[in-house]
Amino acid sequence: MSSKKIRVGCASGFWGDTSIAAKQLVEKASLDYLVFDFLAEVTMSILARAKLRNPKLGYATDFIDQINPLLKKIKDKEIKVVTNAGGINPYSCKNALESEAKKLGLKLNIAVVEGDNILNELPALKKQGVREMEKQSFLPDSCLSINAYLGASGIIKALSEGADIIIAGRIVDSALVLGPLMYEYNWKHSDYDLLSAGSLAGHIIECGAQCTGGNYTDWKEVKGFENIGFPFVDVFPNGDFIVSKSKETGGMVTFGTVAEQLVYEIGDPQEYILPDVVCDFSQVKITEIGLNRVLVKGARGYPPTPYYKISATYMDGYRSIGTLVIGGKDALQKGKIIGHAIIKKCSAIFKENKLIDFSNTSFDIIGSDSIYGPKKNNSRTKEIVLRIVVNHFQKEALSIFSKELAQAVTGMAAGVINYLGGRPKVSPSIHLFSFLLPKDQIKIIVEMNNKIFQVATYESRTTKRKSHNSYLKKEIPPFENDHLVPLIKLAYARSGDKGDHANIGVIARRKEYFDFINRELSPSRLSKFFSHVLKGDVLKWELPGIHGLNFLLKNSLGGGGMASLNLDPQGKAYAQQLLEYPIPVTKKLFDTFKSE
Repeated sequence: MSSKKIRVGCASGFWGDTSIAAKQLVEKASLDYLVFDFLAEVTMSILARAKLRNPKLGYATDFIDQINPLLKKIKDKEIKVVTNAGGINPYSCKNALESEAKKLGLKLNIAVVEGDNILNELPALKKQGVREMEKQSFLPDSCLSINAYLGASGIIKALSEGADIIIAGRIVDSALVLGPLMYEYNWKHSDYDLLSAGSLAGHIIECGAQCTGGNYTDWKEVKGFENIGFPFVDVFPNGDFIVSKSKETGGMVTFGTVAEQLVYEIGDPQEYILPDVVCDFSQVKITEIGLNRVLVKGARGYPPTPYYKISATYMDGYRSIGTLVIGGKDALQKGKIIGHAIIKKCSAIFKENKLIDFSNTSFDIIGSDSIYGPKKNNSRTKEIVLRIVVNHFQKEALSIFSKELAQAVTGMAAGVINYLGGRPKVSPSIHLFSFLLPKDQIKIIVEMNNKIFQVATYESRTTKRKSHNSYLKKEIPPFENDHLVPLIKLAYARSGDKGDHANIGVIARRKEYFDFINRELSPSRLSKFFSHVLKGDVLKWELPGIHGLNFLLKNSLGGGGMASLNLDPQGKAYAQQLLEYPIPVTKKLFDTFKSE
């Protein structure tokens, strides 16, 4: 392994992440680069609405709050900073940062990468007839945001022109790390294996503490959540990298924590499509080489597609969420009766006032294992939270719902204790519209010190490769006279969202456990297990390198994001449910767990 390395740390996995991470990494981690990831599809719509209220907003203000106190140290330590905090208004973000640097007497080259925001192209896109990637519907007449997922090219150009801090809009998360690596090591756009490895390094740390013990299956083993260490990677010229964290911080970096992040929200592990490269992570090896030091290698890459993925957000009516705390005997039954009664009562008032009915309604009984659907078994609880979510195309109607919820306190079943957060608020119902656009329709530029630099568009082509999806294989019947253990005894698991689809990754704790897991967790069995939320197919892929499986549960999140009425709109607890799934094993293996 080469002695040369580039160290990149990630101080934010989303807009709203902890404020302590940047300080920790700058002071303790001896970084070359510090990256901040703030954006998601929902975030873009929030930023768009903020800019409508105030033209100076539209960026992740958390970035300014976190980095301002550290600017002098960052300058002194020659740490370069890369972030997508610009949102839909990167120049305002840049101006806010420049203002602070000026106060401190610091000269910093702050670059803006732009070209992702194509909201002004809406009429042309409508005329072009773009279609949603899966539903094939046409683009709405009005959108809150339209942004391309850009790759690393703009970052590379900014660094080559001497940028100290780079502020971008919707650059794909992993490219925040890939860009610096391509620049430092002079990796070419045709070095597909290296680009895949660099993208994997970015993917592992892009969610911050999720690879250092956060959101981890074996969470009881993790110490120091209050001071959890944020990750950094030491990346070598050949693409191999080591994941670690600073000493004297909480959390842990192990095979399990890194493997869980590897499978997080990637869909097909043999064809993870990014703007710069199509990645194959199926043969990746993860090896613990010391305390809180994990070596990752084996990523493969292929030519990227000729398209950028474009995410648009649009408003489709309004949404309101009401919550009531209910206590006492038969709390679950009370919650169901009150939930139905409020919805029926509002519908009657709408009819009387010549308003249309709700476009969608849903309620959950929090505290009764409601996320498990029919499998719930906590019916005797004596305290619950009734959560009612409703959609309507008229704001006036949801104002009625907000008022009528209150009457449950005195006019319905006994034991309604209080609201959570007061009366429900009415907010826009935001939906996602994703489509593809040829890369030559997107013009990327870098602005720095009042100079404009053009960014080249690199030729892309599609290479058709043979699929190895294991769901095509014949399913194996279960053992006769089997012995059952919960999946958590055999595996780690992590889940998340890809739009309206849930992604669940499962990794065997030991190589010898894999066959038991693989033979039992079939698409048909997962379809049945998640039938209470699933509206589409289940896809399955293998990751032999880590003895893992990856599943995609299509149309299982109620529309996903801010469009969903589900209690778990991003599928964050789906893996936790699956870890309870009974897996048939041999008596010999069963006895080893029995003795624990």
